[in-house]
Amino acid sequence: MPLDNSNEPVTKILITPPKFERAVIKVIGTSCYVQNKFSAKARHKIEATQREGSRSRKGSQKEARDFEEDWKNAMHVSVDGWAGIPAPAFRNAMIDACRMAGFQMTRAKMSIFVEADGVDVDSNEPLLKLEGKLAEPAILPVRNESGVIDLRCRPTWIEWSTNVRLRWDADQFSVNDVMNLLSRAGVQVGIGEGRPFSKNSNGMGWGTWEIAQ
Repeated sequence: MPLDNSNEPVTKILITPPKFERAVIKVIGTSCYVQNKFSAKARHKIEATQREGSRSRKGSQKEARDFEEDWKNAMHVSVDGWAGIPAPAFRNAMIDACRMAGFQMTRAKMSIFVEADGVDVDSNEPLLKLEGKLAEPAILPVRNESGVIDLRCRPTWIEWSTNVRLRWDADQFSVNDVMNLLSRAGVQVGIGEGRPFSKNSNGMGWGTWEIAQ
């Protein structure tokens, strides 16, 4: 015979549907923005080396350095031809800024998103359209992780701006929370090479921004 559970208490579980809001917020750079894309050429070279295995090291010659080509290859360009900023850079910056604002970073990862204007022509990375003034190529010294001094030529925008297309969980963040978090990220975290919250150094103070009034 079937069990009669009619006298047992019934527990109701109510999960509300996601409530997302959107905003397009223009940010203006307060310092230069420097890119360092891992180029398609570098990926292909590593792939070729790994396919060759041990044979690739026999009699190999070091190619002459083309700094102008390095400069061009380090730039994010969309399939439509415009220069862009990786959209995840702003999302990651806002998540990092949560540690200064008292928000849980794990919740921010599930609650804040940046919608792209297009994708990178080589890597399909989501991009935001970049507006600004691109500086002439300049070869600068850097120190590798091994401590050896090397030279780099990276695209640098001395003036820049972009429209950040944000989407967020309104049950977790208010519009003011999102605006303030984006503002904090612009001052304390930054994007690109030499940003204040660089994982590899104390940064150069590059890649910072403010919200346009």
